[in-house]
Amino acid sequence: MKIIDLGVCEYKLAEDFQKEIHQQRVRDEIPDTLIFVIHPPVITLGKNGKMENLLVSVEKLQAMGISFYRTERGGDITYHGFGQLLIYPIFFLKEGMAGIRRFINYWEGVIIQTLKIFGIAATADERNIGIYVQGKKIASFGFALKDKVTYHGIALNVLNDLKPFSFIHPCGKKNLPMTAMENILGKRVEMNEVKEVITRVVLSRRENGRETS
Repeated sequence: MKIIDLGVCEYKLAEDFQKEIHQQRVRDEIPDTLIFVIHPPVITLGKNGKMENLLVSVEKLQAMGISFYRTERGGDITYHGFGQLLIYPIFFLKEGMAGIRRFINYWEGVIIQTLKIFGIAATADERNIGIYVQGKKIASFGFALKDKVTYHGIALNVLNDLKPFSFIHPCGKKNLPMTAMENILGKRVEMNEVKEVITRVVLSRRENGRETS
């Protein structure tokens, strides 16, 4: 597995980069690849998302320094910003769309295990995909699949400002409370440490035969 850390990167640039890596994986030129990235403030709307879940105008967002994009990923609307870690797996699924539910379950397990290592007890919700802590959402999922290779992925709230989530119905859900690792632990969490733990968890699972498809 290959790891790419883009650091801080504008959403559109990162999306274009994902597509390049996606095509390389489709052509089997590279192994499964995990991309880490942090986006400057941006609100994205998934392919099946509804504009009614955006509670302020795009013009107001722009005035506040928040970009807006429609994307090809699944899911509805969400916010990305500094202090939030985006995890984009560019992985081959031999079962194609038939394997996507298993793929989601796999990543739910990765995030839950990662949070456990930090001392946070988290759970998944089959009806409302994502990871929750004390009834609040801490990680959102929105994948896309093309030619049996995934892209887009997971947003994990590490130490980000949660106020911008009030500008939307997160994931299309009214009154959905959000939280972050720092809020739960009550202390600073280092982003690099989170990346290292996620990488370790994924590699361990792969070594133990717990494949994604």
